[in-house]
Amino acid sequence: MDLLAGIKVVSFNHFLAGPLGAQILADLGADVIALEPPEGAFHRNWAVANHFVGGQSVNFLSTGRNKRSLAVDLKSTAGREVVARLLRGADVVMENFRPGTMEKLGLGYEALREANPRLIYAAAYGYGSSGPYKDRPGQDLLLQALSGLAARTGRADGPPTPVGAVVVDQHAAMIYAMAILAALFSRERTGKGRLVEVNLFQAALDLQTEALTAWVNGARAASPRGPGGIASWFSGGPYGIYATADGHLALSMSPPGVIGQALDVPELAAMSEGDAFARREEIARLVTERLPQRPTAEWLPGLEKHKVWHAPMQDYEDLQSDPQLQHLGAFITTDGATGHPVTLISHPARYDGEVPRVRLVPQPLGAQSRDILAELGFTPEEMEGMKRDGAVNWPEALA
Repeated sequence: MDLLAGIKVVSFNHFLAGPLGAQILADLGADVIALEPPEGAFHRNWAVANHFVGGQSVNFLSTGRNKRSLAVDLKSTAGREVVARLLRGADVVMENFRPGTMEKLGLGYEALREANPRLIYAAAYGYGSSGPYKDRPGQDLLLQALSGLAARTGRADGPPTPVGAVVVDQHAAMIYAMAILAALFSRERTGKGRLVEVNLFQAALDLQTEALTAWVNGARAASPRGPGGIASWFSGGPYGIYATADGHLALSMSPPGVIGQALDVPELAAMSEGDAFARREEIARLVTERLPQRPTAEWLPGLEKHKVWHAPMQDYEDLQSDPQLQHLGAFITTDGATGHPVTLISHPARYDGEVPRVRLVPQPLGAQSRDILAELGFTPEEMEGMKRDGAVNWPEALA
């Protein structure tokens, strides 16, 4: 995929939102050079579920493809010279350190813009570059709590419930990449670079645009969370997930009367579409009582016949065998950099019918250090000297 061919991105990112945003650009063909300290970035050395595949963290596998790896010590004089040369030819610099960190290293926006006016400088923060929260730790669960997302998720009779996936980080990554692409498009028209800033707090709000817009414009409900099985405070019944005899079913935005016909519940079948919100607790109760009387598979033909919006519940173990996901090629299994097979989640868009290929599986720390240094004009002797001094690093197997 060559949509961003010729665009050089220097990524100082760590954790999830930043590296994932950079991976999106890498999938689209940008030359993304991931800078890491000689011991490796946090997301390379730490893994959710404490799970590593062939020695590689699953966090790194989820955000590391199609990037070249440069291991360099930013605190060393030689390391700063490497980065200075690299940035002269960069189109985009990405970072997600706490506010002020890059300035302390002499790599802040103002300094880099003076040297390279066409540069797009993109920063992702927890709460923004200024303001009373700017120095707080920006982590997904904390943002779910602060943004109202957890308060509005779960049953009315239960506690606030965080979403199981790190949805704030991942949504922020998409906004991060989108904003950089917009800035690049503007630069092609004007010749001028610019500063792009995104933050997790507003990404968390953006995830809730529909619900929040209703709330701030006066919509209210008796509970901050849905009653019974209803999935949200602002939805009519029976919008939610309900137990069957052997599993669960999701029922979406179909009129109560139609659902009543499909489930053979006369009281529900007699309701009008206008009853969906006003009588939602009653609707949820009727559905909750009816669905456990049969297994999921026995409900599906009637729901299909009446064109009720529905979906049987799937868990992670079901996804790789899902026929639609197989058709879309949503999972890619390939040989990893250490020789172990790894399965990656595919780039989520198509371009002229094609999905960006995996040009580089997530690479060992510093795998491309020497190549990048050579491109910057360093001699083999200089490279070896910098490695001895700890300014840069690469795997001994590549020596």
